[in-house]
Amino acid sequence: MSTSNEPAMLRVTLLGTGTSTGVPVIGCSCRVCRSADPRDRRTRCACYIEAADLSILIDTGPDFRQQALREGIHRLDAVLYTHHHFDHVAGIDDLRPFFFENQHPIPCYAPPVTARVLYHMFSYIFADGSYPGVPKLRLQTVEGPFEITSRYGKATRLRVEPIDVLHGKLPMYGYRIGHFAYLTDASQLPESSFERLQDLDVLVLDALRKRPHPTHFSIDEAVAVAQRIGARQTYFIHMTHEVLHADVDAQLPPGMNLAYDGLQFCCRLTS
Repeated sequence: MSTSNEPAMLRVTLLGTGTSTGVPVIGCSCRVCRSADPRDRRTRCACYIEAADLSILIDTGPDFRQQALREGIHRLDAVLYTHHHFDHVAGIDDLRPFFFENQHPIPCYAPPVTARVLYHMFSYIFADGSYPGVPKLRLQTVEGPFEITSRYGKATRLRVEPIDVLHGKLPMYGYRIGHFAYLTDASQLPESSFERLQDLDVLVLDALRKRPHPTHFSIDEAVAVAQRIGARQTYFIHMTHEVLHADVDAQLPPGMNLAYDGLQFCCRLTS
């Protein structure tokens, strides 16, 4: 999966690990929403990836500004969109500060359906572009593997492989980079996707709650999918306020854990 100027390792930061409402939920006083464990405070899902001098963001949820300030993010070369639901795209306007010192456009890669929706949802960015403060984003439809290059004049290149995922009936993408894969908002994986998820160091996978849900894996379903994929380590994300971190994490099989906001780890890019 490497290219000539691809670095050997990547570092991943899970910016947010919560479902669409975030946790705590507004107006709720359940034990998870009242929990003093910082792992039970979950902003909306997003992921930041660093590989040598390349920096990549997966999704721009409504909490992106808060997440970027918390983690000290100051560089960005590309955005990968998984799908167009509000909790994964609403923070797109907070990409503006990345142009204050670098005017080169940021490519935004997305599945075909998502690209069409984003074009109309954020027409002031992608269709009009006349307002002088609008972020300079370049929307790119993805239908196969592609390479990301630097906005900062570096020679590094990084290969990204989209992974087909179903979110209920909505076709969307997860992404694989080297020996890392990120699959949020999943309820089903086609057989072809299992074949493309072999030999992973780390898998990040949707696991909404214990009860079944029509558009997300339950925790038991996610465990079964993770066991079939067989990554060396699996982290579950997109949890609701029905999931108390300490209790559920202790019940998971070896090599599987609940993620939490700010979790960092490293993966190989090459064999």
